[in-house]
Amino acid sequence: MTSTAEGSVATGVLRLDRVPGMRVANMAVKAMLVVAFAVAIFVPPEAVQGKAMGFRAPLFLAPAVLVPLLARLRGWDPYPHTADALASAPFLLDTLGNLFGFYDSFVVTDDILHALNWILLVAAYHAFRFRNVFDRRDAVFLGYGFGALAIIWWEILEWAVSEDGFGGAGGLALTYEDTIGDLALSSTGGLVGSILAVSILGPARNEPGDEVD
Repeated sequence: MTSTAEGSVATGVLRLDRVPGMRVANMAVKAMLVVAFAVAIFVPPEAVQGKAMGFRAPLFLAPAVLVPLLARLRGWDPYPHTADALASAPFLLDTLGNLFGFYDSFVVTDDILHALNWILLVAAYHAFRFRNVFDRRDAVFLGYGFGALAIIWWEILEWAVSEDGFGGAGGLALTYEDTIGDLALSSTGGLVGSILAVSILGPARNEPGDEVD
């Protein structure tokens, strides 16, 4: 793989990060996430009652804060707008789904967002990964594994804030069937996201042994 003058590899994610519109998209996603939580916490509509939005807020907003800190510490140039936006997007969609009552009004909302959000989440994983390495070997399965671990811990956290856990958020109404369905949909979405991300965000071709800091 040919390196650029700055010593970085011309992966798809680095090319996207240099597109001016990606910065705008990133800022828009993060701004909407902050506004959505401000509404959900300070002027909560009936749809978010019992959804433990105060508990979710620091967890859901964490990527929007941590990614800029990581970028500054690592001195990434260009700034990782693609990874930043992708890391926040799943939390924005979940929050909007609750805020507008889609989860209660449309039964398929949970299924759709579990699949879609894991596509985005695993794409975010690869957006970070391909800033440092550009070897495609096993990349799809690495992303698939990351997505599988993420949904396991997501389900554990959902239980923790449910009526059976310590959060008392009975509005989640979790069932065994729901949990199994979420595991299947999210892991499948993670596989799809990994395939797409490796193709779009990775290098044009694989040349083992080359890496980028």
